[in-house]
Amino acid sequence: MRAVIQRVTRADVTIGGQVKSAIEGGLLVLLGIEDADGPEDIAWLSAKIVNLRIFNDENGVMNRSVLETGGDILLISQFTLHASTKKGNRPSYLRASKPDTAIPLYENTIARLEADLGKSIGTGTFGADMKISLLNDGPVTIIIDTKNRE
Repeated sequence: MRAVIQRVTRADVTIGGQVKSAIEGGLLVLLGIEDADGPEDIAWLSAKIVNLRIFNDENGVMNRSVLETGGDILLISQFTLHASTKKGNRPSYLRASKPDTAIPLYENTIARLEADLGKSIGTGTFGADMKISLLNDGPVTIIIDTKNRE
């Protein structure tokens, strides 16, 4: 799994002109899934996301997690995170899982994040044409790959 995590003041996802989910303060997480991903990737990534200390404490130091701040999470599936640009100028998405594999993993990631965070999270719709709006706070953007554990 590959995740782009952005600390946001606000974020929302619109599908077909309708806002599906919106958060005020927290994390926007873009998630790419590949066939090699499994339950251990979900567990590791979810724990990392909710405990990542990228929110300011009372001294202005990034020392608090979304769990500690009571912030929200908006999770969006994004197969393009597994794009390969090694050959030519047209990206290849061969590493990205097809829906029959990716959808259950995405749904399990939602469930795990909700359990670890202790509340519901916002989501997009898998495979939909989505418009994401955000105000990146900092800006703070972290990229994590579960295969590298970094």
